[in-house]
Amino acid sequence: MRPNILLITVDQMRADCMGVMNHPVIETPYLDLLAHQGVLFPNAFSATPTCIPARAALFTGMSQRHHGRVGYQEGIPWNYEHTLPGELAKAGYHTQCVGKMHVHPPRSLLGFHNVIVHDGYMHVTRQKHKNRYAESFDQYDDYLVWLRERAGAHHDLIDNGTDCNASTYTRPWHLPEEYHPTNWAVTQSIDFLRRRDPRKPFFLWLSFVRPHAPLDPPQVYYDMYVNEDLPEPVIGDWADQEDAKGNGRIPTTNKGIIRPRSLVKRARAAYYALITHIDHQIGRLLNALYEYGVNKNTVILFTSDHGDMMGDHHMFKKTVPYQGSVNVPFILSDPGNILNLRRGTVNRETVELRDVMPTLLEAAGADIPPTVDGKSVIPLAQGKPTAWREYIHGEHFAGEGSHHYITNGKEKYIWFSQTGREQYFDLQADPYETVCLASRPEYGERIAYWREKLIGELTGREEGFTDGTQLFVGRKITPVLSHILEKN
Repeated sequence: MRPNILLITVDQMRADCMGVMNHPVIETPYLDLLAHQGVLFPNAFSATPTCIPARAALFTGMSQRHHGRVGYQEGIPWNYEHTLPGELAKAGYHTQCVGKMHVHPPRSLLGFHNVIVHDGYMHVTRQKHKNRYAESFDQYDDYLVWLRERAGAHHDLIDNGTDCNASTYTRPWHLPEEYHPTNWAVTQSIDFLRRRDPRKPFFLWLSFVRPHAPLDPPQVYYDMYVNEDLPEPVIGDWADQEDAKGNGRIPTTNKGIIRPRSLVKRARAAYYALITHIDHQIGRLLNALYEYGVNKNTVILFTSDHGDMMGDHHMFKKTVPYQGSVNVPFILSDPGNILNLRRGTVNRETVELRDVMPTLLEAAGADIPPTVDGKSVIPLAQGKPTAWREYIHGEHFAGEGSHHYITNGKEKYIWFSQTGREQYFDLQADPYETVCLASRPEYGERIAYWREKLIGELTGREEGFTDGTQLFVGRKITPVLSHILEKN
């Protein structure tokens, strides 16, 4: 009998923010349980660390070169021949998404039989002067309709004054906890278990908006961390040290805006609180799987679209090529031991979000389309000898900060395409990238090695980054490659 498939994704969660990753403060008992019942992949990466391009990798199994989204740009239609839910539907699965999809148009099914959508506060559906979706934006947010039916028609998504993209503004959730979007997503997922087609295996994608801002955990979770002695952000010797000797104020990546240290601590406390809140709600869903009698024949994969710098190196949010931004949680869990995994183990091969689709298709016994660039991690998780990739190539359009990175989980090479700046880190000795080794002669050979790997990855790209022998600085770049724009 084919297993049910449960994909749980969160938005903007770092890999190190789990108890099973030996975080000194954060509590994640249910994620730790999933790791105990499966395999943890600590060297998992988001090749394009913002919501839209990362989700393109999740949906299609493609590298950014092929799915074509190398930066964040809303409003570009999603027209892909093969998607994870589409292939599972073809294979006889009842497919359902609950939560954040962040695709365009917002209610595109992309192979799902049904979607219950909450993408968070989405500017592209709110601004009337930009697009035709804005006048009825609540049509594209099922959570908002649900909230207004229960809490009052006057309610909206950011009534408590926190901003949807502010990684430093915090306050506890202002309504009863049951109305929080994290609880809502699990409530809707449990309801799907009730009304699913019992003749088919199911694919449920539970996609949380948090711990992405707004940083608004329920009070009980905020109180767990706000008065604790939290670890300080790590600051590299290469980081912008603006006001380092001033009044304890540090700049963010957003136009150098200055933030007080106390605000940063509260932000980290709220971020940890949101993760623990998600963890406990995952526990609620796991209990529902037990009650419906499907816990032993459901394969679970947990990951995030990207991370959050959370003050490290004086930065917040994502986009950048550093570990807080690109290193994501990745757990393949098998409570019923259907796949014969080496449960309770850690595998340190380098995996990426493009690997989610082929992994879940293999678990379902479904065919993997030829368009997929990723690889199933199931053989790794089974402990089988497996030829695996040497590294991951990542990138992101970010104006002058646009970059490419190469990592194998042990080393990382970064090239900033608009300035030519290079960085190199020894992740084994320095997992938080506090010391940049790019200027040290003894690392010149390794830097040259990884530079050649990057040249190979960029050869033939439309931007003209390289002629196959050297990298060219300052080429014109865009967040979406031309073959995607031409489809639309």
